[in-house]
Amino acid sequence: MGLTSQSLEFTVVVLALACVAATVWFWPRLAKPGARAVLGRLGAILVTQLSIVCAFALAVNANFEFYGSWDELLGNNDEAPVSVNQGGGQYASVGDTKNGLVQPAGPQGLDRVTGLPQGPADKVGKVESVRITGRRSRAINPGFVYLPPQYFQQQFRRQRFPVMVVISGYPGGIMNLAQHLQVPQNAGRLIEQGRMQPTVIVMVRPTIAPPRDTECVDVPGGPQAETFFTQDLPEAMKSAYRVGHDPSAWGAFGYSSGGTCSLQLVLRNPKAYTSAVSLSGDYAVKDDLTTGSLFGSGPAAAQRQREHDLLWRLRHLPTPQISALVTSSRQGEGNYGDTMRFIQAAKSPMRVDSIILPRGSHQFATWRRELVPALEWQGRQLTFPQDTEPGVLPPPRNKPHKEAAKAGRPGSQGGGVRP
Repeated sequence: MGLTSQSLEFTVVVLALACVAATVWFWPRLAKPGARAVLGRLGAILVTQLSIVCAFALAVNANFEFYGSWDELLGNNDEAPVSVNQGGGQYASVGDTKNGLVQPAGPQGLDRVTGLPQGPADKVGKVESVRITGRRSRAINPGFVYLPPQYFQQQFRRQRFPVMVVISGYPGGIMNLAQHLQVPQNAGRLIEQGRMQPTVIVMVRPTIAPPRDTECVDVPGGPQAETFFTQDLPEAMKSAYRVGHDPSAWGAFGYSSGGTCSLQLVLRNPKAYTSAVSLSGDYAVKDDLTTGSLFGSGPAAAQRQREHDLLWRLRHLPTPQISALVTSSRQGEGNYGDTMRFIQAAKSPMRVDSIILPRGSHQFATWRRELVPALEWQGRQLTFPQDTEPGVLPPPRNKPHKEAAKAGRPGSQGGGVRP
């Protein structure tokens, strides 16, 4: 049974309940003097507590996706794979892989998500469950990849697509993006309604070294999270799917820690991403108990930390030509003050739009309210690639492709998003 499978969770819960029931039933027999009775009581307590802890640990892991498999839990994924298994099965198909950086995976909880595309891929699209390998960072991250219906249609057979990299919060995992935030379900509806251009969406978690919170930072002597997101992930996606090669076709999107990552990635790496959506994100990265030391030690550590403070960057460094959408609430969210300072500090050629709710909180109920306008906003920022796979000429620039035009041509600069 898989580490995140429902059958394993059910089995362990049943065993825990059975241990509790057995302890209650046999306790009177153990309530006697003597060493054997005392050892029996201690053993009953130990087994019962252990079974309950295991049940809770499995439930927490299934929800937050700290570990997606037994191999990952046991640390057996040290070496990067060198080939792709193109086996069949509902979750096993991956786009045209060339170098093994994207591998098909088991469901990783995807089988528990409702509302995903059901039917022919060229009609409704598809969500694939994958493992993404970083050639430089040597990280192996679980992911879901949403492919719109147009990806499978004949007229788009060599066309490349824009990409959204959607990042969950910490300690949340990719299941939260599909199940609680329902990113692929909402994107599919928006594309069908012509409110969003056909876009490939890759859903990942922000940490590359769970359970440590790596905050999308290249840790000196440690996990290279920024390298994974800015070099490894784009390289892997380009090797396996028909996606755009120009940064204008790439955007980062996230909530909570994922939103913090999105802003960091775009402002620090405008040659990798050119737009960011941050739902309730922060504007500086700091060390805490979950991160450990992110910036190393010595005189250079303070400078590294300053460079991850976005308000400091806007005051002291050149502003890149990027666009960002930030969200907060006047009441109920702790990042409201910093959000307003970030908006005020932004200057040309950077552009910042916002969603500011009257009331909200740091939870999915708030982010679900913001998700649809945020997806539409980023869809307008991403350029639908004019380049194509070798062997076919791109559509004429003065005559945009009918389907792409219907879905909403990118490059148009939408106004601020304010409910």
